[in-house]
Amino acid sequence: MQKDLSQLKIDPSRRERRGLDRRYVIAILVACALVVVAAMAIAFARRAPEVETAVVREAGSAQAAVLNASGYVTPRRRATVAAKVTGKMKEVLIDEGMRVDSGTVLARLDDVDAVAALRATMAEQSVSSAAVNDLEVQLANARRTLERDKGLRAREFVSQEALDNAETAVSSLEAQLALAHERIKAAARSVDIARQNVENCVIRAPFAGIVVSKDAQPGEMVSPISAGGGFTRTGIATIVDMRSLEIEVDVNESYIARVAAGQLVDAVLDAYPAWHIPAKVRTVIPTADREKATVKVRISFDELDPRILPDMGVKVSFLGGAPDSASAPAALVPKDALRGEGDARYVFIVRDGRVERQAVRMGLEQGSDVEIVAGLRRGESVVTRASGELRDGMRVSVKNR
Repeated sequence: MQKDLSQLKIDPSRRERRGLDRRYVIAILVACALVVVAAMAIAFARRAPEVETAVVREAGSAQAAVLNASGYVTPRRRATVAAKVTGKMKEVLIDEGMRVDSGTVLARLDDVDAVAALRATMAEQSVSSAAVNDLEVQLANARRTLERDKGLRAREFVSQEALDNAETAVSSLEAQLALAHERIKAAARSVDIARQNVENCVIRAPFAGIVVSKDAQPGEMVSPISAGGGFTRTGIATIVDMRSLEIEVDVNESYIARVAAGQLVDAVLDAYPAWHIPAKVRTVIPTADREKATVKVRISFDELDPRILPDMGVKVSFLGGAPDSASAPAALVPKDALRGEGDARYVFIVRDGRVERQAVRMGLEQGSDVEIVAGLRRGESVVTRASGELRDGMRVSVKNR
């Protein structure tokens, strides 16, 4: 029996119900995805920002700064070494960073001409010495002749004229011999000068120090004076006596009364902002710069350190008397901990995993730190850096350093 396939049909009610089931599944999946995304967003929003902290230090035992200034590290002994004579550079024996002692040979000039001149003067000295020997022989013979003529004159065997001629010959030879001795002295002085000219071709260090600049090369012409045109060097090397390093600052003349010789100073190099170097005022230069209205002050380090280099930038705090004991001891915090502007300055204190906003009153700056005269106590932890924006009472995660 053959079936009629045209009679096979799908019930329309079953087709509509199957389409509705598929839409329900898609809606449920979309809703679940939205819930997951929302949960992740909430978790991300509630994640505690990471912060770096610093411990508040007490500054009550230190002397208070009465004045702040900035300047540079400068040596009292710095020399640009040059040759005493004009010549061509033969060899340079130093390089930057080399330590030299007093008298160390730094360079040599071509000394061919100077050596030749020395040999010529030494030859002239030898000629003068030989002339003296000849005159001494002639003088001895003239004196014997004079003695003989005196005896003959006494017996009237020679005339008075012959005796006078013998005496004149002796006096003349004595004068020539004296002149020859003076010529020997002059020749010796010429030899000394020629030797000095040879020595001038050797350039030596005037004092012990470190070479900070090498300004000439072999083959270049050097001269103690500027030759114009720019092809002649006037300096060969620059040497600094590292034992003479000090600080030079310009203080506004309105505040110079706060500075005195021997006053204690706290110095902080720009290269090492966390390093406080004890120093004291060596001298106040007794003149003012009328254009800048400043007075120059020189400050000596209590102890030198290899990290201190010439021309480094430095900030100094001139220290006065101790803080008033009746007031609360001041605190020191890094400048990075301060927020706000002007008088509305505040910090975030970390307590029990949360930050608290605390208003503070600033004092004087001390290098990379600032003095807080009200609002903080020693031992509290303040936020210096944060991975996000902070709010009062926010939970934070402290980064371990």
